[in-house]
Amino acid sequence: MTLVDRAPRHLFFTGKGGVGKTSVACATAVALADAGRRVLLVSTDPASNLDEVLGTPLGPAPTPIAGIARLAAQNIDPEAAALAYRERVVGPYRGVLPDAAVRSIEEQLSGACTVEIAAFDEFSKLLGDPAVTAAFDHVVFDTAPTGHTLRLLELPAAWTGFLEDNVGGTSCLGPLAGLKAQQALYDASRLALVDAARTVLVLVSRAERSALAEAERTRRELAALGVTRQELVLNGLFEATLRTDPVALAIEARGRRALAEMPAGLAALERTEVALLPFGLVGLDAVRALLAPPGAARAFAPARSEPFAPAVPFAPLADLVPDLAHAGHGVVMTMGKGGVGKTTVAVAIARGLAALGHQVRLTTTDPAANVSDTLGAAPPNVTVGRIDPAAETRAYVAEVLATAGAGLDAAGRALLEEDLRSPCTEEIAVFRAFAREVDEGQHGFVVIDTAPTGHTLLLLDAAEAYHREVLRTAGNAPDSVRRLLPRLRDPAFTKIVLVTLPEATPVHEATQLESDLRRAGISPFAWVVNQSLTPLDVRDPVLLQRRANEARYLREVATLSPRVALVAWSDTGATAPLAAPLSPATAPTAQPRA
Repeated sequence: MTLVDRAPRHLFFTGKGGVGKTSVACATAVALADAGRRVLLVSTDPASNLDEVLGTPLGPAPTPIAGIARLAAQNIDPEAAALAYRERVVGPYRGVLPDAAVRSIEEQLSGACTVEIAAFDEFSKLLGDPAVTAAFDHVVFDTAPTGHTLRLLELPAAWTGFLEDNVGGTSCLGPLAGLKAQQALYDASRLALVDAARTVLVLVSRAERSALAEAERTRRELAALGVTRQELVLNGLFEATLRTDPVALAIEARGRRALAEMPAGLAALERTEVALLPFGLVGLDAVRALLAPPGAARAFAPARSEPFAPAVPFAPLADLVPDLAHAGHGVVMTMGKGGVGKTTVAVAIARGLAALGHQVRLTTTDPAANVSDTLGAAPPNVTVGRIDPAAETRAYVAEVLATAGAGLDAAGRALLEEDLRSPCTEEIAVFRAFAREVDEGQHGFVVIDTAPTGHTLLLLDAAEAYHREVLRTAGNAPDSVRRLLPRLRDPAFTKIVLVTLPEATPVHEATQLESDLRRAGISPFAWVVNQSLTPLDVRDPVLLQRRANEARYLREVATLSPRVALVAWSDTGATAPLAAPLSPATAPTAQPRA
């Protein structure tokens, strides 16, 4: 019996960035529709690429997918949801309260907390209100990378508990009356999530140690939330067909080692195995091939691309480091889609800056990342940190109680403590920690491995919202928060490195990210194309086709930035190519943008 045969009403797909959640979710949804089921496919990822994979422009409402009867899809757009949520909360007070009071509520609702609760509202309707999805037999959720999915799945209990305990009538989201009306919906969402008859959580992983370790951590945390029905999809499994190709044998051996060391909890789950395909998973034919039998999948293969050989070489990653180090201090941020290697590139850059004699702080904003594991033994001039949401929240609550709560009577202090139990408190605490890390760039180098694209953009949107609030109120925000947005916009202080893979979705998502950053007044410094087969002498048929498919995306990147570094596929990740750059004989070339 297959995953499609076992499918309950709700299917959630989650996992580490880059493991193929969207591809597997799409393939499952298409297979269910082909089997005669009515299916709604929903992305909860702020950086969703369902549109590109399915070849259909999507919006916040279900859209029929051309070429697939009985399949509709939609993206939960956090910004659009926040706009509608703000109007729903503020609307009843227009013309009733003074204009100044209405503006005050609007300002309360301008931050990242509102974006979170608004997106959660949309998610809750799909999960907890059967009437909203009555036209469908199955709802398939393609989620954001693991850390943020866990946050999303924790919210039903978190908001329900907060609403039950809060008696003060207000919160960081303004009046609680609107939220109280949603409490039954949040309760229903939580019950649906933990009901094994209605919901399965599918952990998607690749045969890689880090991806499997994250899947096991997620399995445990979801079980603690009461989500007991879980399955595992192992995606991209590779077996060399040409036993004389050393790269193919190395890829196969790495996968076998990882699977041999798979945590026992994962190994015990119901499992689906999916082979590495020789083509990108964009378009319905490619998506259908993912879950097809091996022979049928191999039968579908697009035409080979022409070799990539323009005139000016891409730099090795090592060549970017002196330019990054030129000012002697500042912030370097690696950004991009989940799974493209932001962490390994950040570690490589931190090691390179340290080798030049600089003091470096290496940290991450990604709840699912662990830069220490990637770094290994740290050089003496590198310190490692991590923005820990739980620790930051405890520290922030203690600070607020010691300052704003110092002069309150018992009743006032109780109301303040009640408000601080809101899940929004964590968003504020994490944002302040991010500002503090950026502030350290005045004393040395801070290299920040960021969360996947959509959540990084929400963090930067929060920076703009907080900056406006600081300018408006001249309140008691820390100096690091006041200085944050100007520093992010200062190319001499902050250097953004966009990391991608030579594949359609990572390149196009990074292209959109660059556009979003420029609209915010932030100019990316360089691109890094990671884990490329192009410089390598591969002979295995699957790898040859994948290498040929890279050419069109390398050409795209070559038009986007005057600085592009290329990192060849390596069994040890991105740090080895920093120490041993590509030889000029094998490095591909590109024409820089004028």
